[in-house]
Amino acid sequence: MEIYLIDGTYELFRHYYALPSVRDQDGREIAAVRGVLTSVLGMVKSGVTHLAVATDRVIESFRNDLWPGYKTGEGIEPDLWAQFPLLEETLTAAGIVVWPMVEYEADDALASGATLAARDPRVVRVVICTPDKDLAQCVRDDRVVQLSRRTRVTLDATGINRKFGVPPASIPDYLALVGDSADGYPGLSGWGPKSTATVLAKFGHLENIPADAGQWHADVANAGRLAATLSRERERALLFRTLATLRADIPLFEDVEQLRWNGPTPELDAIAERFDAA
Repeated sequence: MEIYLIDGTYELFRHYYALPSVRDQDGREIAAVRGVLTSVLGMVKSGVTHLAVATDRVIESFRNDLWPGYKTGEGIEPDLWAQFPLLEETLTAAGIVVWPMVEYEADDALASGATLAARDPRVVRVVICTPDKDLAQCVRDDRVVQLSRRTRVTLDATGINRKFGVPPASIPDYLALVGDSADGYPGLSGWGPKSTATVLAKFGHLENIPADAGQWHADVANAGRLAATLSRERERALLFRTLATLRADIPLFEDVEQLRWNGPTPELDAIAERFDAA
């Protein structure tokens, strides 16, 4: 069997900005939720049997306590923010397993779900449906892959290495040095994607990078300056790596059969009528 794990937060954002506004009889914006529902049920119609959707019930997580600049819900459009609980209600009514995160993030749920599912010998492949580069760290050979449903590009471990220049296991180190503007941490000054990939391709992780650039034996511009920056800001880099490292130990389910779609619940009828009326 194949397991599909979907980034519901990303899907809601994607549909919100892609679809024209639609309001129900109470004046609530519903277009994005209706779009996500149609999309997810389309996956079922195409043959997907086991799936789950992870969402951010709140945007903040334990990472906000570690770094004050980490992403928050500030600036999210009210009409978009109001659709998060409706999304969870709607997908649950449709018979889809939903993992709403509070202390952790949806990305942590996807990482944990992929780890749990990949342990089961009945599972042939786990497909993590999100373009988020954080999730690249979860890819394992061709058993756990990452799919961008928008571009229809699937990346296995070879594809991740080709895209970033480092293997999946080095993605948290890569993001620590390069930074991630979407998550609100800057990385280290001067460390760009090319130099970071070159160094990490050789040393793998931050703690393995020699303090003396003369020991790198790598074709990296301004190596001395980069080494000095890393030595001076090593603790900061390690903190950023902690921010980038996804939790893979959340006990989301005990058996992958719990992710099987068995059809919608009776509650979906009322929701569908409201959506159709809009």
